[in-house]
Amino acid sequence: MALDGRRTATYSRVVTQPAVSHAQKQRILLGITLRVGAMAFLAGLSAIVKWTGERGIPVFEIILFRNLFAFVPLGLYIWRTTGFEVLKTRRPLGHLTRSVIGLTGMVCGFSAVQHLPLTEATALQFTSPLFMTALSALLLGEAVGRHRWAAVVFGFLGVLLMARPIPGELNLPGVTLGILSAIGAAGAMVAIRQIADTERGPTIVFYFTLGGVVVGLAGSAFHWVTPAPLTLAMLVLAGLLGGIGQLLLTEALRNAPVGVVAPFDYTQLVWAAGLGLLFWGELPHPLTLVGAVIVASSGVYILHRELRRFRGAEN
Repeated sequence: MALDGRRTATYSRVVTQPAVSHAQKQRILLGITLRVGAMAFLAGLSAIVKWTGERGIPVFEIILFRNLFAFVPLGLYIWRTTGFEVLKTRRPLGHLTRSVIGLTGMVCGFSAVQHLPLTEATALQFTSPLFMTALSALLLGEAVGRHRWAAVVFGFLGVLLMARPIPGELNLPGVTLGILSAIGAAGAMVAIRQIADTERGPTIVFYFTLGGVVVGLAGSAFHWVTPAPLTLAMLVLAGLLGGIGQLLLTEALRNAPVGVVAPFDYTQLVWAAGLGLLFWGELPHPLTLVGAVIVASSGVYILHRELRRFRGAEN
C-alpha cells in the first residue's frame, strides 16, 4: 500500500509539473513584456522632455506636469490593488531623503536630454548600477568583491567612450548632467533600500511623485511659460507616460524575478534610438554604441553577482 502511495504521488508530480511550469513561463513572459513596455513609455517620456524643452518650457515646469498627471494612473492603481491605506508611512524622513535625491537626479536627467542626442542621454542613465555599487559600499557598508569593482571600472571605460573626450566632440554640460542624473538615480535606489523593510512600493512611488509636484511648483513660481495647446497636451502625456511606465516596472517584478527582467531595461536604448532618428534625425555615434554595450554588459554582470550574493546569504 505504501508503495502504491509513492507511485501515486510520483505520478501526480509528473502530471501536474508541466502545467505549473507552463504557468510560470507565462508569468515570466508577461513580466518581460511589461518591462519592455515600461522602457518604451519611459523613452517616450524622454522624447517629450526634449521636444517641450525645445519649445521653451523650463525643466521645473516639465517636472510639475510629469508628476502631477502621473497621479492619474498611480491613483487608479492604488485604488484597484492595495487601497489608500498603503499611504500610511512610518518613515517620512526616509521618503523625504529619497525624494530629494531622486528629484535632483530627475532635474539633471531632464536637462541632459535637452543638451544631448536622445540615445546618448539615455545611455548615460544606465551608468546608475555602477554608481549604486560604489555608493552601497560607501554608505551602507556592503561588501563589494573584486569582481563587481572590476565591472564598475570596466563600465566607466564605456562612459569614457560615450563622453568622447575629443576636442570639438565633448559636450561637457550634457555629459556632466547625464552622469549627475545617474548618480542621483543610484542614490535614490540606496535610499529606497534603507526604507524598503517597512515601506511598500506604491507608498514610495506616491511620496516621490508628491515631492515632484512640490518641487515643480516651487521651481515654476520663478519662471513660468504658458504652453501652447499642443505643447500642453504633450506635457500632460508626459505625466501619463511616466506614471504608467513606473507602474509597468512594478507589475513586471510581480510576475518575474528581477534577474530575469532587469536586463531588458536596456531595450530603452533601442526605443530612444528609434525616437531620436524619427523626430530629430539623430544617428547614434559609433563610440556611443560601443560605450553603451560596455556599460550594459557591466550592469548585467553586477546584477548577476548581486543575485549570487543574495542567494548565498539565503542558503
